[in-house]
Amino acid sequence: MNNTFIPQQGDYRQLRVFQLGNCIYALTYAFAHRHLQVGDRTIDQMVQAARSGKQNIAEGSVDGATSREMEIKLTNVAKASMHELLIDYEDYLMTRGLTKWGKDDERVRKTRVFCRTHIDPELYRQAVNNRTDETIANIAITMLHQFDVLITRLIETQKQRFLEEGGIKEQMYRARVQYRKRE
Repeated sequence: MNNTFIPQQGDYRQLRVFQLGNCIYALTYAFAHRHLQVGDRTIDQMVQAARSGKQNIAEGSVDGATSREMEIKLTNVAKASMHELLIDYEDYLMTRGLTKWGKDDERVRKTRVFCRTHIDPELYRQAVNNRTDETIANIAITMLHQFDVLITRLIETQKQRFLEEGGIKEQMYRARVQYRKRE
């Protein structure tokens, strides 16, 4: 059996960026339904942006088996969706006159440290019930910045893999040439 092309991928659940995206989705779903008015379109927009962030990582990972281009595009869609969500959280704070934590704020540092090791979405969903909307929005913003760093690294890794391995047509050609040499 030849495994030189169409490697089965899709182990996206092990990716730290996917795990963080899943936590952001859980937090956002709970936040939007608790702190936004029923009927506010922002609920759906925030939830769908958070969902798109994690779902496109999964889809890109699986599609990457046959299309490096699609893998990179979908991963970038995940990045763009989370940027949309970041702006929604920033707008939430601004329009309500709430404080956005600065990047050097001690609470941001503590949130970063906590989020590096806690990947249970339920933990974040429950936090919405125990903290103020201002605190939750700032935690989400901090998580979204972490997500952006991780997704940028993932895109760079995907680009490098494309440069080293090529696309599916190149891989198939190389596999066929190797097969003919053995036969």
